[in-house]
Amino acid sequence: MASKSAGVRLQDVELRTLLVSIVVVAVASVYTVIKLLSHTPRPPFPEELQYQTADKQGLVLKKLLPKVTDEPVEENDNVLLSVVVPSYNETSRILVMLTEAIKYLKKSMPGRWEIIIVDDGSSDGTADYCLELSHRNFKLDADQLRVIKLKKNRGKGGAVRQGLLHIRGSYGLFADADGASNFSDVENLLEALQRLEQTSTSSNKAAVAIGSRAHMVNTDAVVKRSFIRNLLMYGLHTLVFVFGIRSIKDTQCGFKLFNKQAIVEIFPYLHTEGWIFDVEILMLAIRKSIPIAEVSISWHEVGGSKMDLARDSINMAKDLVVIRMAYVLGIYRDRLESASWH
Repeated sequence: MASKSAGVRLQDVELRTLLVSIVVVAVASVYTVIKLLSHTPRPPFPEELQYQTADKQGLVLKKLLPKVTDEPVEENDNVLLSVVVPSYNETSRILVMLTEAIKYLKKSMPGRWEIIIVDDGSSDGTADYCLELSHRNFKLDADQLRVIKLKKNRGKGGAVRQGLLHIRGSYGLFADADGASNFSDVENLLEALQRLEQTSTSSNKAAVAIGSRAHMVNTDAVVKRSFIRNLLMYGLHTLVFVFGIRSIKDTQCGFKLFNKQAIVEIFPYLHTEGWIFDVEILMLAIRKSIPIAEVSISWHEVGGSKMDLARDSINMAKDLVVIRMAYVLGIYRDRLESASWH
């Protein structure tokens, strides 16, 4: 009888050992897969740490990029708002966006703004076109419109990251080059962000305000989209909800505002340079308890999107899973050891 009980106990030990081994192998396998699929921002080429700007006469100047953490060089260098525009082959669309933005900025905050075009490896001359517009169409002073030209394409997230890490303003907005958002709505984002700053209990006052199209879900702008486009949109929203961002209705709107403290807390730690980078930005903000205001904005569909719906939607879904699991498994870090200021 004792021999039989000992045999049962031995079987129990062997079963538990087997189960533990299976769990260890499964966790190791998941870790390895996520590690292989994880992202690391591409280091900038030396020429990507410079920018070009044109004066009113059309003379193009090349200068070193400042860092977001730099103190103002001149006493009158008191930029309030920096607008970062990620651009890839945008010569056919960006004029409308720049015209609306510059008209608003000249009227609402004269002398206290800058626009940073981040040309993400375009082949259509986007960088030169924007420099030409600066002096020919808009008669801007040097440094009011700056162009960072990336030698090789990084993706929208990489372009936004490169731009925001080198702003001079107290606030940094990234806005899509297509002009789909009503630029004057930045006023509402700025008011919402400043309210967060005033009520923040954090010592650094980091805060974020994001444009939202969630209120438009039943309007013609969304309803008249193709069935497949809406299907993919709702599928992505469901995945984002499942993977932990449940307090924000629209994570993908290309109209987001950050104060300088939030940029310092978020963007050096951003890993993802593809389309899903918006979600990682918000994940980092939530992980660091940075308050986020979601503000309804006006928006309309604009043709000419660079997104391949089927391919890029699959990649976004994959990257979303990778981002979430990489933070859970400690592959991605959100503190000093993983920061990159370029």
